[in-house]
Amino acid sequence: MKYLVLLIGDGDVPDWPGLSTDERLAVMKRFEEFDAACAAREGVAILSGEALAGPSSATTLRNRGGQLTVTEGPYAEAIEGLGGYYLLEAPDLDTVIELLAVLPPYDMQVVPTVEPMA
Repeated sequence: MKYLVLLIGDGDVPDWPGLSTDERLAVMKRFEEFDAACAAREGVAILSGEALAGPSSATTLRNRGGQLTVTEGPYAEAIEGLGGYYLLEAPDLDTVIELLAVLPPYDMQVVPTVEPMA
């Protein structure tokens, strides 16, 4: 099964600009450890993952009444910025949650993907 992991908000990680070089390296090491933990776990694969630019660089598209509106900036109802994502293949949600504990203590949302109907 595939799971989309959204890294939302900083959780217990201080804002990136406020971190020293050593603190940044420690955070990045946790991402490397997560990659290694996923590679070592049978049935788990990181299919994709990226860090994202801040919310101010977002472009929002809304469809209302057949009209497409494009605005600069994040979706207004978004409370926290989306910092990155992983798309994982894993046997079950429990495995995903166990592996995510290796990452820095960000706030995260995990959503299983669905297969479109043929």
